[in-house]
Amino acid sequence: MDMGAFATLSKAIESLKLEGYTEDFIVKKDCLECQEGKFKIHHDDFVIDNSYRFDVDSDAGDQSILYAISSEKYQLKGILVNSYGIYSDSMTDKMLKKLSWKPQ
Repeated sequence: MDMGAFATLSKAIESLKLEGYTEDFIVKKDCLECQEGKFKIHHDDFVIDNSYRFDVDSDAGDQSILYAISSEKYQLKGILVNSYGIYSDSMTDKMLKKLSWKPQ
């Protein structure tokens, strides 16, 4: 996927869902969770397949990064959205530093 392919965050999410990224991951202290806690996926069990950055110059609150994430171990694909800059979720940032990137 081309990182510049989406004009808005909602369009990117919609497109990724059509590609099978159906889980909404939530960052916890040492893992990602989905399906209301049914799956707890640790950093060595998933990869970031792609990321998309969205900047809205007029509103710092609309700056975000969308991550397309997959776990071969659990056969799951989903998304994680994080703000960046002054609105960044520090726990999300710590977790994302632990992630491995899918080889291109």
